[in-house]
Amino acid sequence: MRIAQVAPLFISVPPKLSGGTERVVSYLTEELVAQGHEVTLFASGDSETSAKLVSVCPEALWQAESYLDPRPHFNRMMELVFEDVSRFDVIHFHTDSLQFPLLRSRPWPNVTTWHASLGYWQKSFFDEYNSPLISISDNQRLPVLDANWLATIYHGLPRDLYTFRKEPGDYLAFIGRASFEKRLDRAIRIAGRAKMKLKVAAQIYPADQHYKQDIGPALAEAREWVEFIGEVGGREKDEFLGNAHALLFPIDWPEPFGLVMIESLACGTPVIAWRNGSVPEVIDNGRTGFIVASIDEAAEAVTRVSGLNRETCRQVFEERFDAARMAHEYVEVYQRLA
Repeated sequence: MRIAQVAPLFISVPPKLSGGTERVVSYLTEELVAQGHEVTLFASGDSETSAKLVSVCPEALWQAESYLDPRPHFNRMMELVFEDVSRFDVIHFHTDSLQFPLLRSRPWPNVTTWHASLGYWQKSFFDEYNSPLISISDNQRLPVLDANWLATIYHGLPRDLYTFRKEPGDYLAFIGRASFEKRLDRAIRIAGRAKMKLKVAAQIYPADQHYKQDIGPALAEAREWVEFIGEVGGREKDEFLGNAHALLFPIDWPEPFGLVMIESLACGTPVIAWRNGSVPEVIDNGRTGFIVASIDEAAEAVTRVSGLNRETCRQVFEERFDAARMAHEYVEVYQRLA
């Protein structure tokens, strides 16, 4: 098929470090090319792909020193996409709702993967436009159940991207934004209660309100068992997750998917996660990790995680969360639309 992939412009495809949506767009694009499809990627000019790259702006917007307003760049991207839609059998958007008004006047087979969380206040918007949508978890749909959902397609990773490690390490891992909804403060307290070292791969901004209110006080008690290593990517991330005893994912919001959970499973590392958002859809409680609802429960789960089979974690990743499966499911949707 002739497929257009339309990515956000804030981060390159794939990202050098953090950037979940752009990472998934890259994995999907490369797998579609590998499966023999003709793919055009609309993205920032510093992106790297085996597809045909249409450079919308010279570099990812968050990398550009002159970055002020994203709107002109996204307007230009939509102009480039819609100037000749007949080039494509289907257009796959990853840009939230920017394209919806344009599709009214220039309809063409299309689908949008909604990567962000949703709220009930958005219902009237989806009623108005009714564009075809893909959810990345069933839980993500709950605020707008009657939107035009075509399928739920879980994210996937290239099978050889992460290294399976049979033996667990001696530390707990936390990776991701140090934002309130990710609850790094919980991870610090869990590690302290479990008496195990915590390694944190994140950028932390001392001026952030979450740091002042939650992380700072927790750190004051935790200097002995917490190590900050900053953002990681590539081989560093592989080693960081693969050598961990378990990944802590103590989120405090309805996470639409949580890519780091399947990255951890790919390494064979179990996940201890809060019962929020997509977590029960991704983690098999008592098999690939533990789903908890309190600091005490999480600390107790740390003591039991060595009883889980790391080979099972890897097997579940290969069966449910590899990029080939993700691409096949998207192609089924493309074919229905085209």
